[in-house]
Amino acid sequence: MGNRATLVLMVFIYFAAVSAKAQTPADARQACADLSKLSLPQAEITQATVVEPGTLDLHQEHPDPLLTKLPAFCRVVAVSRPTPDSNIKIEVWLPLAGWNGKFIGQGNGGFAGSIGYQGLEVAVLTGFASGGTDTGHTGDGTDSTWALGHPEKIIDFGNRAVHVMTDLSKTVVQKFYATAAKQNYFTSCSDGGREALMEAQRFPEDYDGILAGAPAYNWTSLLSRAAQLTQELLARPENYLPGTKVPALANAVLKACHKAEPGPFLADPQSCHFSPDQQVCKGADTDACLTHAQANILKDIYKSSYLPDGKLVYHGLLPGAEVGENGWQGWITGDAPNKSAGAAYSTGYFGNLVYSNPNWDLKSFDLARDLKAAQEKTGPALDAVNPDLRPFKARGGKLILYHGWNDAAISPLATIDYYNSVVQTLGQADTSSFVRLFMVPGMQHCGGGPGPVDFGQWGPAFDPILDDAAHNITTALETWVEKGTAPEQVIARGTFDAAAKKIPFAQPICAYPKAAQYKGSGDKKDAASYTCVAK
Repeated sequence: MGNRATLVLMVFIYFAAVSAKAQTPADARQACADLSKLSLPQAEITQATVVEPGTLDLHQEHPDPLLTKLPAFCRVVAVSRPTPDSNIKIEVWLPLAGWNGKFIGQGNGGFAGSIGYQGLEVAVLTGFASGGTDTGHTGDGTDSTWALGHPEKIIDFGNRAVHVMTDLSKTVVQKFYATAAKQNYFTSCSDGGREALMEAQRFPEDYDGILAGAPAYNWTSLLSRAAQLTQELLARPENYLPGTKVPALANAVLKACHKAEPGPFLADPQSCHFSPDQQVCKGADTDACLTHAQANILKDIYKSSYLPDGKLVYHGLLPGAEVGENGWQGWITGDAPNKSAGAAYSTGYFGNLVYSNPNWDLKSFDLARDLKAAQEKTGPALDAVNPDLRPFKARGGKLILYHGWNDAAISPLATIDYYNSVVQTLGQADTSSFVRLFMVPGMQHCGGGPGPVDFGQWGPAFDPILDDAAHNITTALETWVEKGTAPEQVIARGTFDAAAKKIPFAQPICAYPKAAQYKGSGDKKDAASYTCVAK
């Protein structure tokens, strides 16, 4: 999740500066205890206790360093059961002192199954009240066995749990502080980006500002594409593209398309017309080249998927930034055939959510047939594809979307499609009044990659210098909601390796369809050397 080392360092700096803050008043402690008596429809509070500074133990194998820096806060643990088969775990964290008057909801990744504690930690550390949910089941992000025989749990995961969490959290905030939050925000990425769009589309009154990163909003098409691609990689042994070949491929892409970028990434990967045929082995098969079968598979990874009638199912990936811990190794190639995250998600989705058959075999996948079944069975619960955001606009809501150009999990072109569908539905002027999209060069899934990938997407910064609307997209969303100033660019930061040294650089990321362009002079590592221009 972003640059963790930088995040932890900023926390230490922040708390060195504020260690002399006043003690928490006794009445706040009593207000926390009183929350255990709060009567809630279809829900119960199972714990309402004050957590003393730095004492929270989440029983993690590798505890987050942020836990030792938390101030005193009221931790509320609740369970909501809107249906007999629901069991939605929720936590609400409330700073005992220094509350900024705002609430921020946290989302999930993958198939969820746990509460996003780091988001809660960052929120409380920066003065927010915050809430999160496991979306109604327990498990890791790739586990979907909870869905077998539980259609209501699929609805909880798809759209109900986050809304229920939001309602319960608002009630708890009102009771604890004796006033409602002045503003309510939601921020998350990946499946959390889908949750964010679901909130804007189906529950427009829940939030004033929403930050949606790399949204898996068209879930049925996304997982159908993943199933099709995994099936192709498994169809014949010679089709498999091992991760050991990806570094040479990435170098070939950069050699073919790199221009004025300050690091090893492509500013505009859509303009790169790299041909995998250039990498076909001239002699023996080595990690420096591709077989003909692998070159053909690579073409399929880059191109989009279509139905027999020509209808687009889902976009392919874009060249550039294939390597890295958040690149192709984890999402596409895996450590062995059928061991990638894409394979795990697509197999689990169709086996457990679509066909209720844990023995479903990916080798039987048929794009047209199985996409249709997925849309009929789970589309109403999972797909957040409605472009008509007029109710959200009417209540004064603001939406910021962002996506990395080199996301290996979710094609960035899909998010551009959604933005364009809103423009087509509402018109450019109305859309611009409450929606912004930021495309991030060289960024992989939600973060990571060689581009300018840190721009405040994980929440308010602890460093006051970076916690402003010019450098932090979360703060930019707050500024838009609270002051009416729409963000046109945000300065993003990154590092790249050069002779075994980490070289820092900065660039603006611009409101789409604009993009950063080098002015022709000045240090390419300096954001001041770039301007936002329409592409």
